[in-house]
Amino acid sequence: MKRIKQTLIDISMDVDSYLEKDPTASSKWHIILFSAGFHGLLLYRISTLLWKNRLVFLARGLHLFSRIVYSMDIHPAARVEGGVVIDHGVGVVIGSTASVGTGTLICHGVTLGSKNVMKGKRHPDIGRNVVLGAGAKILGPIYIGDNSKVGANSVVIEHVPQFSIVTGIPGRIHRVCERLGSQQ
Repeated sequence: MKRIKQTLIDISMDVDSYLEKDPTASSKWHIILFSAGFHGLLLYRISTLLWKNRLVFLARGLHLFSRIVYSMDIHPAARVEGGVVIDHGVGVVIGSTASVGTGTLICHGVTLGSKNVMKGKRHPDIGRNVVLGAGAKILGPIYIGDNSKVGANSVVIEHVPQFSIVTGIPGRIHRVCERLGSQQ
């Protein structure tokens, strides 16, 4: 029962974040009915609930359905806090040992993947209030600090401190600011 309650809280936080960060979201019902990114995230939340309750076959089935219908591959074992926004969603991949903090905006085509085929921790941890630009690839067991921004199509393979702006291939830190607002 505790897991169901937390899942519902996470979904509510997701909807609120969509209202805040998605300029096309006109109402909660608009998000619930028409946002493909939200639908993929919702299916992830349900598949994770099944996964945690050892209903692995059902969790994997829902995961497969989400991959086919929404072109989003978020493993049920990944840890995504409530209040995350996945904009458009097509091509988003989040590996099984990845984590994503609340307030994060993930654009289409983002990969939170591994660099090597191995067991154990192999995917990145994304802090809170991070922006991951379209097509960004964050690879390996690295950490992207809170309030950072990763530019579109960047490939990040090293830790990033909080309040940073990272762009390029390989990703390079261009600026570390005291506050996110001072980056603009």
